[in-house]
Amino acid sequence: MKIALLGAGAIAKKMAYTISKMKTAEAYAVAARDLTRAEEYAKTYGFKKAYGSYEEMLRDPEVALVYISTLISDHYQHMKMCLEAGKPVLCEKAFTVNAVQAKEIVQLSKKKNLLAAEAIWTRYMPMRKVIDDAAASGIIGNISGLTANLCYPVSGKERLQRADLGGGALLDIGVYPINFALMTFGKDIKKIDSTAILTPQKVDLSESITFTYKDNRIAVLHSSMNTNSDRRGMIYGDKGYIEVLNINNCEGVNVYLWQDKAAKLIKTYKTPKQITGFEYQVESCMKAIKQGKIECPEMPHSEIIQVMEICDQLRQSWGVKLKGDVRVGKK
Repeated sequence: MKIALLGAGAIAKKMAYTISKMKTAEAYAVAARDLTRAEEYAKTYGFKKAYGSYEEMLRDPEVALVYISTLISDHYQHMKMCLEAGKPVLCEKAFTVNAVQAKEIVQLSKKKNLLAAEAIWTRYMPMRKVIDDAAASGIIGNISGLTANLCYPVSGKERLQRADLGGGALLDIGVYPINFALMTFGKDIKKIDSTAILTPQKVDLSESITFTYKDNRIAVLHSSMNTNSDRRGMIYGDKGYIEVLNINNCEGVNVYLWQDKAAKLIKTYKTPKQITGFEYQVESCMKAIKQGKIECPEMPHSEIIQVMEICDQLRQSWGVKLKGDVRVGKK
């Protein structure tokens, strides 16, 4: 399947490399606002065509799937542009700035009968099933809680400091712990508590979030853009616990049981060899397109919207307002 990149920034390099190494996908086209930049990408990663405008690339009838890697603040506009042009899309996280935008894209996806998927890679990785199966097996007993953290010292990046560009830790980093909780405990959240530290520019620098579920399980989440962390996910049962090494790109899963008041490692799952980890979301999108589906089962539209609604609720409670936090399409 011929894949095109809309945007030629840093994250697109990883996707470009991934596609160039996949046997089932063709590195077909790259579009950037700067033709020279697009041509450099095409040459480096073996893409056949380079375009100096997004619109020109979307008129190419050979393009079968568009991967969007532009700023979060531009995701809504660029997904809408692709869908209106008849092109299925795989858009980098966060899907949009807010739930209003996400709902409009989902409705357009249905109207056009075209795939609109979110490229949150942790949803698509094979280790996700390993984690789910281990938790569901009952090996650690009755599960009552989890913790997850993801922190990177990236606050110096301009886009993360600017509200008009969808900045802050939440949409760039915090969505990973949130998705970890939703994938593990599901969607039935009864209550959300949180606190955040804001930057002088009034975007979130770091946050602590607690989900209380209707079945009384609790998920405690932490994300930050001004420090490093161990990036671990922990799932706690009354007999033991499951340790997920790096919730961003799982490096392994360990199962511990309590024996004689000490935690004993009883099982280890290793991560299978991968290109970069991005290939799984591309494979899922190509499969969905071939089956005539407009969403990927690993990250369905309903959960894309729920994540955006959670983020909206959190920002509102912190007093953070991004540029896109208005009703899109309304006068």
